[in-house]
Amino acid sequence: MELSKYSFGIGDRFSHQGQAQLRAIMKANKAGLDISPVWNKSNREHTYVHTHPSDVRKEADAAVAALGFAGKYFVDADHINLNTVAPFVETADFFTLDVASFIGKESPVDAVQSFISSCAKYKGQLVIPGISHPFEVTDGLLEKIAGKFLAAARQASDIYNYLKSAKGEGNFITEVSMDEVESPQTPVELFFILKMLADYGVPAQTIAPKFTGRFNKGVDYAGDVAQFAKEFEEDVLVIDFAVNEFGLPAELKLSVHSGSDKFSIYPVMADVIKKYNKGLHVKTAGTTWLEEVIGLALAGGDALEAAKEIYIRALSRKDELCAPYADVIDIDASQLPTPEVVNAWDGETFAQTLRHIPGHALYNPNFRQLIHVGYKIAAEMGDKYYQLLEQNAEVIGGCVEENIYDRHLKRLFNLSLLNE
Repeated sequence: MELSKYSFGIGDRFSHQGQAQLRAIMKANKAGLDISPVWNKSNREHTYVHTHPSDVRKEADAAVAALGFAGKYFVDADHINLNTVAPFVETADFFTLDVASFIGKESPVDAVQSFISSCAKYKGQLVIPGISHPFEVTDGLLEKIAGKFLAAARQASDIYNYLKSAKGEGNFITEVSMDEVESPQTPVELFFILKMLADYGVPAQTIAPKFTGRFNKGVDYAGDVAQFAKEFEEDVLVIDFAVNEFGLPAELKLSVHSGSDKFSIYPVMADVIKKYNKGLHVKTAGTTWLEEVIGLALAGGDALEAAKEIYIRALSRKDELCAPYADVIDIDASQLPTPEVVNAWDGETFAQTLRHIPGHALYNPNFRQLIHVGYKIAAEMGDKYYQLLEQNAEVIGGCVEENIYDRHLKRLFNLSLLNE
């Protein structure tokens, strides 16, 4: 099983926007691309919303059937580990193996020494084709890299082997995720991580490293764009070299997690993948949920009141809602509007405050991030929320499609340069 050259994660927490999401993908493909949609939903999200992994498969299959989509599409068991993977096995065919928590865990001394010995040919000046500077590889560097990443690679192998036993070899996409950590992985570290994965028999088809800068949920990249550009390009070249060097799958490509709304680095990513004719996976996550709230606000009446209720209740429970996402949000509480202010807003003001339009006078990234993590509030509304989604499906669906196509796909793939 192989991904298309480009793949795009479309999270949908409440399972109502599958067709709107797919319409955006199909619009991009009609413009000349071949993008595989990948519906994703994490174990945590299923727990909060009281859904089952099989619900994501049902939504994806239904959207594909309704729109007559003929391309490849996948259902991602998002950020799973050995403790959470079992419920996803039957209906998912894309597995994001999250091994970040094993980074830095101790490995047996003999395993570390065996890894260092296996890297003898790379010691000294390691030259990666296309990268202008060599990497100085010493026993000390290899020992440090093994100390940081060998246990994580072994854990990826354990999860992969479980899946291979349960689903059969070749019947699923394998992604390895190491992004939810404090320190970024350098290109030379990525090279040896890929060697570890190959040594442990993990045929990774996408890998999500941690890059420099902050990839906060649903807002733009915060960091040095030039440094990101350097890392991203070097990582692409490292992967290209490692595929041949270690016998990894030819389609192996970078995956950018929390990739939604990273508008300032989309041009960088677009330029690099075009320059080297490489693939890319972008995992979006929560923007669809935010577009639902925007659509409710624009619909007015009871829907607008529900949008306000979600924010006001989220504000009163800010610490609780933010805690699980502490590493991927950055909210300045002093910039959050009060309930009194929000209650006075009309739908357009609410929507423009929440919608991510860089430079817009009303856009408030703090407001946006709090609602992003506040989907638990909507889940607690139960039938009321779902009824509002159905009653206002046309408005909401339009917001979802516009967001994915106009603000994401067009930027990321320079669709304005293609015939639409």
